[in-house]
Amino acid sequence: MKKKPGFAHAYLDRILPLQTTHSPEFLGLRRGTPGFWNDSNYGKGVIIGVLDSGISPNHPSFGDKGMPPPPSRWKGACEFNASDCNNKLIGAKDFVRGASAPRRVTPQGSYDYDGHGTHTASTAAGMFVDNANINGLANGTASGAAPLAHLAIYKVCANSESCWESDILAGMDAAVDDGVDVLSISLAGSSAPFYNDGIAIGAMGAIQKGIFVSCAAGNKGPDAGTLANEAPWILTVGASTMDRLLRTTVTLGSGVELDGESAYQPSTFRSSQLPLVYPVASGTSAAYCSNGSLDGIDVRGKIVLCDEGDGVDRVSKGETVRSAGGLGMILANLREEGVTTFADAHVLPASHVRYSDGQTIKRYINSVSTPTASITFQGTLMKTKPAPALAFFSSRGPSQADRNILKPDIVGPGANILAAWPFEVGPSDTATRFNMMSGTSMATPHLSGIAALLKSSHPDWSPAAIRSAIMTTAELKANDGNPITDETGTKAEFFGIGAGHVDASRANNPGLIYDINHDDYIAYLCGLSYTDMQVSVVARRSVKCSDIGSIAGKDLNYPSFMVFLNASNGYTVEVTRTVTNVGAPNSTYDVDSTAVSDKVKVEVRPTRLSFTKANETLRYNVTFSSSRSNGGVNYLGYLRWVSSDGSVTVGSPITVSIK
Repeated sequence: MKKKPGFAHAYLDRILPLQTTHSPEFLGLRRGTPGFWNDSNYGKGVIIGVLDSGISPNHPSFGDKGMPPPPSRWKGACEFNASDCNNKLIGAKDFVRGASAPRRVTPQGSYDYDGHGTHTASTAAGMFVDNANINGLANGTASGAAPLAHLAIYKVCANSESCWESDILAGMDAAVDDGVDVLSISLAGSSAPFYNDGIAIGAMGAIQKGIFVSCAAGNKGPDAGTLANEAPWILTVGASTMDRLLRTTVTLGSGVELDGESAYQPSTFRSSQLPLVYPVASGTSAAYCSNGSLDGIDVRGKIVLCDEGDGVDRVSKGETVRSAGGLGMILANLREEGVTTFADAHVLPASHVRYSDGQTIKRYINSVSTPTASITFQGTLMKTKPAPALAFFSSRGPSQADRNILKPDIVGPGANILAAWPFEVGPSDTATRFNMMSGTSMATPHLSGIAALLKSSHPDWSPAAIRSAIMTTAELKANDGNPITDETGTKAEFFGIGAGHVDASRANNPGLIYDINHDDYIAYLCGLSYTDMQVSVVARRSVKCSDIGSIAGKDLNYPSFMVFLNASNGYTVEVTRTVTNVGAPNSTYDVDSTAVSDKVKVEVRPTRLSFTKANETLRYNVTFSSSRSNGGVNYLGYLRWVSSDGSVTVGSPITVSIK
């Protein structure tokens, strides 16, 4: 192939795995009231391209009542029957053509046989659907983040484990040619150099055309350095929890009560004390309640304590318990999962409890000869605290592709998200075509929808400007007034939450933005010491770095700071940023806080930025310094520019690593 005209680069094709009634309200998006939804016209006129496992076109979330026709720039096609597409679902194409095509078990076409694509599409731009729920819980009006945006579907996954990078890149290129405004990609593999990363390459082609790209950070948390989709021209999205719980309560025979979650809460289940068993003595697989592991163990009529993990999904554990005669299940988190629990549509009465509560239950079982427990159901609880919190599974930085860029960028709702589903869920008498899922896959379309709202409200903003608005207005505190926590219950680091939790309404009026043009990204790639050919592959045109120069990662005009202090730079680093005024024409901003640590000195010059007109740009420098090495410790801080009237705060997270 290298001998063929036009050959540039070849890299191994990789498989990338796939990674709401209340979440819009949790994000401050409220129907029929003044606010961001109203100001952005609910995303009307914006096209979101979703690359996933297809879509179920006849779901009510994709009805088009009140939807205008697609914009005249739309050049895509609908491969469904003509009656399946409408003014909401304006396009659908099947790209399962690469290595997975010979082995696909589903018919050709863009229909969703997995569920993931339908769920993510409705989360981004589903229409309003009343009385959406799961087993009667979490009831409300479902909608996507941008309910009047158009949807274009690009099926790139034959199933949840068969999304080939070549198909994804083909789908991205087609979406760009078709005229989408936003690309939503809930797919994440492992870190790779940008010239070997199909999504990074496809995204570079998209932003050249002004198309915003939102991608999942991955579900490999809480381990450090597990991020995917790290390119600085991509919005990298982590997952957080919400202030809604489908509460269950476990009461031990000792009287201790422990709260958990479940999306199956049958009214016919008696909440009396039942024998409680933890089958760990019968082998490791029995402790995890894997398929067949409880055969020969007396669990009939009992509540079974099962450990999370071991590659067995949570609902399957309940199926194992039920098939062995168990009446209920308590699902206990592993240490690394901490306090993050899930509300699954279980097949029997169940309660998913946090790690510490699981340990309490195990100690109780070991302390008495005849342990017992009961499970009671509390229904749907709202306004719970603290929320948001970082979900344990959300992948963490630092970025392996380039440690000079602080990633992820943002977190959004990604735990226990209720959205559209192709198939009926739950018992026949309460079955519904909505399902609850968790993952950075669910967080990503929330941000895609918010990007669509910003695109509708500010059609002249670049993808970098939209990302900046999202990041600099993010929230760092939970609803209890304390800093956002992670799965351990302690303050989350920026390698987990990035700039913080998205605040959709504030993002519409960010005051200042950090913009980046396409050529700056090319110079940035040259600064990574890539060869001209490697840069050309990502840039998708011939590039000679000697002609255009380079930009170090620390100096890319990014809305966050990742700084390394060491002996080679004398423990002093200076960075430069340029901000553009998108607020009031005559406005002044002062530095409010640059606190990192008493081990790190941060000096900003100038300390005041005074603008006299709209879209004016001003530059400032920040010098980070330390007197000595601190053994590879990371110090966190935050730089804020605050408008003179106090109405606008422009924030940037800072991570300083000293070696």
